[in-house]
Amino acid sequence: NDAAKRRSGEVQRAMSMKQAASICLVPQIHGGPFLYEGDPAAGCRRAAEAGFDAVELHVSSAEELDAPLLRRLLSEHKLSLSGLGTGAGFLAHRLHLASPDTSIRRRALDYAGAIVDRAGEFGAFAIIGSLKGSIEPGVERASALGWLHEGLHALAERAGQHGVPLILEPLNRYESNYINRLDEGVELIESMGSPNIRLLADLFHMNIEEACIAAALRSAVRYLGHVHFVDSNRRPAGCGHIDFAQVGCVLREIGYHGFLAAEALAWPDPDRAARQTVETFRKHVVPKPT
Repeated sequence: NDAAKRRSGEVQRAMSMKQAASICLVPQIHGGPFLYEGDPAAGCRRAAEAGFDAVELHVSSAEELDAPLLRRLLSEHKLSLSGLGTGAGFLAHRLHLASPDTSIRRRALDYAGAIVDRAGEFGAFAIIGSLKGSIEPGVERASALGWLHEGLHALAERAGQHGVPLILEPLNRYESNYINRLDEGVELIESMGSPNIRLLADLFHMNIEEACIAAALRSAVRYLGHVHFVDSNRRPAGCGHIDFAQVGCVLREIGYHGFLAAEALAWPDPDRAARQTVETFRKHVVPKPT
């Protein structure tokens, strides 16, 4: 019957969604929202033991990432690389794509471009979040958006050469003063006419900025490329007040088939945070067959 067919379709879509564990290799942002830090070998091993399918790495630079080691670790633990973060470009090096300083924008583009290439070697994407920066005092919004457009166009084209999208992450108002919601991200992408930029829906940022997380996910379905699976307080999914039953239902409904990455605080410790994330994913995202 129709109900059974719908249920079967939901199960198939849910099974195509994968979990990724965050690993931070940037000493300057130690203690951030990452399950594991510092040691990629231990991070990959513990992620696999917890039941994750992939890892999302946050690196100081493309040059400092040991690609042969990472390739060996992924193979050894049967993991994939979902993506590489570029946040250290802003948080550690103070670079961003909307700076009025031409040299800073050029360095930000070079920094992110190298990470796009390194991620592409693994069939993974690069994430542009903090690196989009904020509109600085005295700078016209149109000017900042124009500079951001230029940078994103170049990076999206570079990512396309590897057959992967570029991922743009809207951040909450306390971390950036523009492009805070998914609909603003959609507007930006459509204004650029770029076919190779997708949005990252971070549930922590969405909890602050969106009137309704479910409605925001539905409205951005055409451009949704990645999800940060985390709770309202930046703790692991299930440790705050986000309705993950609703989130899981919407993701299945819209046919999302990407990664759900745990960019969450390692609370109360990394292994329990990992187990909590996996349990919430299995309970609310993957429906039980009936």
